Amino acid sequence: MTTLETPRVTGTFPTATRHDDTRFVAMAARIGEVASAHAQEHDRDATFVTEAYEVMREEGYLALAVPEELGGLGATMRQVCYAQAELARHDGATALAVTMHLYLTLMQGYRRRKGAPDAEGVLRRVAEEGLVIATSGGSDWLWPTTTATPVDGGFLVCGRKAFCSQSPRANVVATSAVLGEEVLHFSAPLNADGVRIEETWDTLGMRGTASHDVVMEDVFIPAEKIAARRPYGEFGAPLFAATVHFAPVCGATYFGIAAGARDVAVRSTSKSAVRQIGLMDYKLRTAWWSLMGSIEELGDDYTADAQSLITVMLAKRQAVVEAVEVVNLAMEVLGGRSFFKRSPLERAYRDVRAGTFHPLTPEATLVYAGKVAQGDPGVTE
Repeated sequence: MTTLETPRVTGTFPTATRHDDTRFVAMAARIGEVASAHAQEHDRDATFVTEAYEVMREEGYLALAVPEELGGLGATMRQVCYAQAELARHDGATALAVTMHLYLTLMQGYRRRKGAPDAEGVLRRVAEEGLVIATSGGSDWLWPTTTATPVDGGFLVCGRKAFCSQSPRANVVATSAVLGEEVLHFSAPLNADGVRIEETWDTLGMRGTASHDVVMEDVFIPAEKIAARRPYGEFGAPLFAATVHFAPVCGATYFGIAAGARDVAVRSTSKSAVRQIGLMDYKLRTAWWSLMGSIEELGDDYTADAQSLITVMLAKRQAVVEAVEVVNLAMEVLGGRSFFKRSPLERAYRDVRAGTFHPLTPEATLVYAGKVAQGDPGVTE
């Protein structure tokens, strides 16, 4: 096993790594500079982070995790996490929005390695056509309310999906629907007949993600487009594959928000705040070690199952919980200055709290870990 190196906490945290971990960090920083320039406007108006996505398209960031032989940049999960942590330092909403696309791209890479016949085509489309994938996974992931009705050649899908981040820019939404005691997993084109986006996203934080509702009314899904099936209320292979790749990237994103808040505090305060700064660095270091350690523990030839899920979900929990605390500490250090809308910490304070709502939530993660340890891989939320 390769020894994990200790990140050095500076204005760009983390930095000292394996030689190739930071391969895409400079790209993420360039995108982040554009995102940061428009972040206040998008946060105020709850509008999508369009400018950043345009730069992502130009830079190839949307194909970050597509294998090089398929036309992408070939980033590993570790490299995606480093890039996302850097992007989130500049703007949490931009980083979280693209997290949803990047983790699904990583998942398709995993599915391709495991022999899924449709995965390579999806990855090629991401690289060649600029396909952007949204997801409804956080809204009804285990127990969908959307229904599928059999018809000639496929299914008609009806229902509403919430929390569809980046929906104004995405081309398809990876989602699911119930058929009897079974759940079907598929992707629906957002320009298909019967699909519409309802602009419902008016929230405390992460306002630039434009995580609107997607409504489907008798949307035809061909039978051959059903990517997977699982029992209702159970993870099954589709959700294990999704969540194992979601957790590290999500954790890195919230880590990045907290690292950015820490940097603001360090630059803006006197030596009287040394203990709080030390505490922030402690929390950031242990959170990052947890994330990188979980990926290291998975190894290269992992299988997405209950044990893998616990490995990365515990790390995500550590990153998310500590991120909230670090932003709180940063605001404490700055005092009343952080209370103004013009303060970058004010937005970070709101954005970072979204991390506690993604499945598995921090409390549900502990419950699930305990159940798996006792031999019960059943779900908890």
